[in-house]
Amino acid sequence: MRELRLLSTPPEAPGVHQPKRPGAWDGRRLSRSYVADYKPFVMVDGEGVRCAIYVSGCPFKCPGCYNVAAQSFRYGTPYTEELEERILEDCAKSYVAGVSFVGGEPFLNTPVLLPLARRFRERFGNSKTIWSWSGYTFEQLLEETEDKRELLSHVDVLVDGPFIQSQFIRDLTFRGSKNQRIIDVPETFAAMEAGCEAPVRLWKNGDYD
Repeated sequence: MRELRLLSTPPEAPGVHQPKRPGAWDGRRLSRSYVADYKPFVMVDGEGVRCAIYVSGCPFKCPGCYNVAAQSFRYGTPYTEELEERILEDCAKSYVAGVSFVGGEPFLNTPVLLPLARRFRERFGNSKTIWSWSGYTFEQLLEETEDKRELLSHVDVLVDGPFIQSQFIRDLTFRGSKNQRIIDVPETFAAMEAGCEAPVRLWKNGDYD
C-alpha cells in the first residue's frame, strides 16, 4: 500500500456531516454488512455495462441525498457469500466492463467491499475496472484508516466528495453536483509518485461534462 499523502481539508458543504478527524468514522466498526441493492448489467453507474452493489450506511447525510434510506447501516439485507459469487459471475460476462461500489458510503463498508475487491482483482486483474463513489474526497481518503486506503488502491475511478445541493446540475456525467470529481486513481497515484505538485488526474482529463 502506498504511503503517500496530500494536505486535505473537508470541502465546504453546508449541512453535510464531516468526521472530526481522520479515522473518526471506522467502517470496520460501523458497517453491519448490509446491502441496499444489487443491480447487474446497468449503464448509469460508470462507463460501460457494469454490476453495481449499493452498500448501506452513510453518516455524511448530505441534504438532498437521493438514497436517504441507505443512510442506515441496517437498511436492506445482509451481504452473503452467495451474492458475492453472483457478482463475480455476472462480472465475468464478456460484455461487462466491471463492478461499481455505490452507497451509502462504500469506504465505510470495507468488511464487504475489500474482500470483494481482492477477489475481483485476483480473477480479472486489470482487464475490468472498479468504480466507486464516496462522500470523502480523494485527499481525505489518503489520511484515513488502512482499510479505506487499501480499498482506494483497488479502485480505478473514484467519484469523490459529498453531494452539495446548491451545486446540483441535472444530467452531470456520473455525479450529482458540480463539486464532485471523477478521478483516475492509478494515474493520480503515478503522478504522486513522480512528485507532481498537483497530482490529481481526472478521468478522461476532465472532459466529461
